[in-house]
Amino acid sequence: MISTTLPTTSRAARWFHALSDETRLEIVELLSHGERCVCELQDALDAAQSRLSFHLKTLKDAGLVTDRRDGRWVYYALNRNLLEEIAAFAQAVMPGRHAGSCARACCT
Repeated sequence: MISTTLPTTSRAARWFHALSDETRLEIVELLSHGERCVCELQDALDAAQSRLSFHLKTLKDAGLVTDRRDGRWVYYALNRNLLEEIAAFAQAVMPGRHAGSCARACCT
């Protein structure tokens, strides 16, 4: 379920920071097709394991991806609920979407 309140600016900043890197955007795009093993991501991105781990940790810390271990492999997936929150945030801050409906200086 999508939250009806806007996130804190620090929370939104974490999301957009995590999405501000080209490699991390490529990871998100790959995961949009479904869960992937870290070895599949490594092959698709031609990335060293240490570099990929750094980017996956950034995405995970921001809540954009989840992981699960299956034996010795780790699988990553997008957090669909958070992506829906980000989309709702983007819609909520669209110019003209909230005119006159808030107590902040922008609507008075």
